[in-house]
Amino acid sequence: MCVSRCLQCVGISLVPMATICLLANILLLLPELKVHFLLEGHVTREAKWATGLWGSGFLLLFGARAFVQSSKTSGCCAFRGQMLRQVLYSCVCFLAAGICCLVSATGLSQGPLCLYNTTSGPTWGVPLQPLPDRHAGYLYNRTLWSGVCLEPRGVVQWNVVLFSVMGGASGLQTLFCGANILNSLLGLVLGQGFCHNKVSPASV
Repeated sequence: MCVSRCLQCVGISLVPMATICLLANILLLLPELKVHFLLEGHVTREAKWATGLWGSGFLLLFGARAFVQSSKTSGCCAFRGQMLRQVLYSCVCFLAAGICCLVSATGLSQGPLCLYNTTSGPTWGVPLQPLPDRHAGYLYNRTLWSGVCLEPRGVVQWNVVLFSVMGGASGLQTLFCGANILNSLLGLVLGQGFCHNKVSPASV
């Protein structure tokens, strides 16, 4: 069955991507792999929103489990009822993954929260955030990656890599969930075995 096979493939494919988002967001909360930055509130805002944990992480894992389980449903009425639920699950997962992707892009463009030098002395802030006359230029100027932030060490590279990974994985999740919405709608409208609805050759 085409619909069931697609559900199963999407469900299995979402698991490694959700795991990647979970790990990336956890690492974003632990610059230098030290917890005191998080406890003191010195962690980038977009990382603290934890969309890689609740959105593209746990929520997508639950969605993947539901997709795989529903692929085993048989019976016309039960299958269509299951497809209606899968449309709703897919929409929720689509929104969650999309939010995570947008938050990751925002975190990447704003730059990290870090300790940096000012005229009044070292202070915590977001020194690389875009200004009206400066657009996320730090991404293309690697001299700023080690020359601006004093603490946490290497936080610019840390954020760039992890937000890029999380944004890429959640972007793929968004595509998969969007395809699954269409797949579930096909199953709802056409039924369980539409791939098998072929005209049999006339017997001689």
